[in-house]
Amino acid sequence: MGSTSVPGLPAKPIVDIVLAVSDSAKEAEYVPPLEGAGYKLHIREPGWYEHRMFKRPETDVNLHVFSAGSPEIDRMLAFRDWLRIDAGDRELYARSKRVLAQQDWKYTQNYADAKTAVIQEIVSRARSSAVSND
Repeated sequence: MGSTSVPGLPAKPIVDIVLAVSDSAKEAEYVPPLEGAGYKLHIREPGWYEHRMFKRPETDVNLHVFSAGSPEIDRMLAFRDWLRIDAGDRELYARSKRVLAQQDWKYTQNYADAKTAVIQEIVSRARSSAVSND
């Protein structure tokens, strides 16, 4: 669901995957199978849609886990899908990423946070387009 899933968009060589489980707060139901597949719990954010993020040490994969029906899943996928079809917003996002990538960031999250305004702007257009197409 990340930048690598949008053809033509510059991206770090990291694949971001979103996984919906019945209740991401109930880690005992899904963490053991993910650990068995080599994933390690890296981030736990109960205050943000009960988000969990797993990594595999030998691969560049971020596995984001949310509860099924989470509005964050819809937002992420709407953003990805819009960038796939709208060349103008895809280029806007690419330019923003290039400018921000030139800066030094103490934490990766600071870079992600710096993209928030442009992402919100693009998601707003994506959602407006979806409503007008209904």
